[in-house]
Amino acid sequence: MRIIVDANVPTAEACFGSLGEVVSVPGREIDVHTLRDADALVIRSITRLDASLIEAALQAGSRLRFVGTCTIGTDHVDQAALAHHGIAFVSAPGCNAEAVVDYVLGSLSTLAERQGWRLAERRVGIVGVGNVGGRLLGRLQALDIECLACDPPRAAAERSDGFHDLDTLIADCDVLCLHTPLVHEGPHATHHLLDARRLAELAPETVLLNAGRGDCVDGAALRQRLAGRGDLTAVLDVWEEEPAIDAALRDLAEIATPHIAGYSLDGKLRGTHHIYRALARHVGLPARLTLADLAPAPALPALTLDDGLATEEALRLCMRAVYDVRRDHDSLWRETRRQGLAKGFDACRTRYPLRREFSTLEVTLRPGAEELGPVLEGAGFRLSLA
Repeated sequence: MRIIVDANVPTAEACFGSLGEVVSVPGREIDVHTLRDADALVIRSITRLDASLIEAALQAGSRLRFVGTCTIGTDHVDQAALAHHGIAFVSAPGCNAEAVVDYVLGSLSTLAERQGWRLAERRVGIVGVGNVGGRLLGRLQALDIECLACDPPRAAAERSDGFHDLDTLIADCDVLCLHTPLVHEGPHATHHLLDARRLAELAPETVLLNAGRGDCVDGAALRQRLAGRGDLTAVLDVWEEEPAIDAALRDLAEIATPHIAGYSLDGKLRGTHHIYRALARHVGLPARLTLADLAPAPALPALTLDDGLATEEALRLCMRAVYDVRRDHDSLWRETRRQGLAKGFDACRTRYPLRREFSTLEVTLRPGAEELGPVLEGAGFRLSLA
């Protein structure tokens, strides 16, 4: 069996090598020629597997019978076209959700430090309460931060009054976090969910954070609002027209990163392992590797805190010990100027440095620092007492 795997999928040979011949190809270079001799395909979100590519590959003689994406999102894959041709499809829901939440908390902590406010004093609106948004809601509530949630499909399905409409979040929240899938049509369409009208309604000093899908925000309208009034703070990890992103919008965003919110090693390994198990089932072979077999020990497994740190200072210190979002902002700024927008954007992703999740760090609290425990644990760190 010939398995085509995106070159950015970690431990691909270790996982899929026991199931067949592994051929590593950069995700944006997967084309008809690549798929002509493929039995299985393992991708990430940058590979657009649409109906025309699927049809062309099959007409060229492809034996493709399995597609797996090591990502939460699936809008880059035409699932109907795969099903029409009897090709199995599997995604990895929730695999990198914890990493995205780490990104959001780290970004908000950085903004609070730069702009002189406290996260605990802000009301956060979460748009899309699925794998990512639900975890973000849980962690923010554990940090005793007031939150409002908007998720029309869940509200309708669950008949719950715990959700609010988007306009309420726009009117009542200081921070707006987008974690929705990209849906083009229907009653719950999210394409340009934040259009020019809604962007104009955001109150001055609002923080807008998009780590969902770039097309959920009208980028041109956001650029005009930022350039014209300059009274919003934008944190953007996803963009329209990736990788050829809007340079002016990049420069206007307070934090601009190259679609890496979920790029922790732990999240990637969960995605790889999930697809590995699914492919093993598909071909009737045992999946002997466990997730623990794939994950290395963290470079920084433990940190000890003494008395004397304010709560938000301690929280920021622990976050940055594991992951500092400023590194990714600086990388995008640097590489897109060196190499051009599209090449620089992809270079940041291809050469992304090792990153672990908050949960890989155990924080030991010495006597007098115990009061930091609830906040650090709520943020996702493991705790012990000295």
